[in-house]
Amino acid sequence: MIQIAIFSDVHGNLPALEVVLKDMEHRGIHQKFCLGDLVDFAPWGNEVIEKIRDLNIPCLMGNHDERIAFDIPVLPLSKHSEEETRARFVAIDHSKKYIAEENKKFLAELPFHLRLNYKTGKKHWNIQLVHSSLESNDTYLYESENDEVFKTMLEESKSDVMVMGHTHLSFIKQFNTNTWAINCGSVGRSKEKNRLASYVILTLDEEKITPEIVQLPYPVEETTRQIQESGIPDYYAAFLKNENVLIL
Repeated sequence: MIQIAIFSDVHGNLPALEVVLKDMEHRGIHQKFCLGDLVDFAPWGNEVIEKIRDLNIPCLMGNHDERIAFDIPVLPLSKHSEEETRARFVAIDHSKKYIAEENKKFLAELPFHLRLNYKTGKKHWNIQLVHSSLESNDTYLYESENDEVFKTMLEESKSDVMVMGHTHLSFIKQFNTNTWAINCGSVGRSKEKNRLASYVILTLDEEKITPEIVQLPYPVEETTRQIQESGIPDYYAAFLKNENVLIL
């Protein structure tokens, strides 16, 4: 039996990341992978990058990582309110100013996709990791998406399991006996009602793959207090506290 932990979308929320990593350690899981978006919206962007780097956790390049690494302009999104648009511009500008150059270099060198092959007994399992899709790190694929979209991605990548993040909404979709599309949710900026830090565990044996979404409470008060004391808009603190703020 092999256990793999996969997480995504930390977004500078170090207290949430530390709780997730501690849970993995408690479970004795050594194989850990991150799907990207280490930065923006909470004040520990540098610390999160350095923790991932120091622990040698393989990590993909999320769309926010790419924007900070290469100073890509921020464009307004039609799905955002005027309030969120203003807050988003300020928060991303904060990261561009405060993320250290060596950490921007780290982000710039992250891979776009990662394909894993694990052998249990006589069985090889192929696991495809993406931030959001095979073609883009900024595509929104929700649980409600047509199944054919996920099946096509699984076929194109020749994988048994595809794990993604980006939407901050976890789900598990099973198609055949051992064919899965999974969103591991978000560690640091969950959009689920419970706002808990989320990650997925894949348990592999010779006969099957068993996925489990794990969701954990973390000291959200510490994160919101630090957001309020930083140059990041309070809008994001209110969201983490679930104070009737809608962020898409």
